[in-house]
Amino acid sequence: MNKEKEINNFLKIISEENRLKIIYFLKDGPKCVCEIWPFLNLPQNLVSHHLSLLKKIGLLISTKKGLRVFYKLDKKELKKQLINLNLFLK
Repeated sequence: MNKEKEINNFLKIISEENRLKIIYFLKDGPKCVCEIWPFLNLPQNLVSHHLSLLKKIGLLISTKKGLRVFYKLDKKELKKQLINLNLFLK
């Protein structure tokens, strides 16, 4: 995928309001899905869809502990994406 398409995909995914809320909610550390969906006040399956898209572009890392799945923000990847965006706009 070329840089322009990669940046467009990144912006398209993070521009959705609930995904931005997820990023904000995870900025302080890992959270279980069982904590994320009540925070967003959305059905669990919709939250899982948003989490899946954020994970697909590398912004989230998931860890399974027993029956629970925890997500954390990959701050290095987020910074990398923002740097790429900045370089692209110069």
